[in-house]
Amino acid sequence: MSPLGEAILRALAEEGAPVSLPRLSKRLGQSGSAVLREMSFLGDAVIGGQSGPGWVCVWQDDGRWMAALTEAGRVQGALLGCS
Repeated sequence: MSPLGEAILRALAEEGAPVSLPRLSKRLGQSGSAVLREMSFLGDAVIGGQSGPGWVCVWQDDGRWMAALTEAGRVQGALLGCS
């Protein structure tokens, strides 16, 4: 996992609730597109013929992009020592 991927998992674990993509990006000091691109690898998208681990989910709510950990993501976060 990349350092940004780990930072995303940690930030979402600390939030404990869905967070908007702009808020997450600002917290991580990264552009929204960089965070969204990294989350595609952490989600369940099929990239290069392989499904991702399904640790995060991303959706639109009233035009706002939101992100949260899945149950599998919470387990992975716990393995990384995230709160």
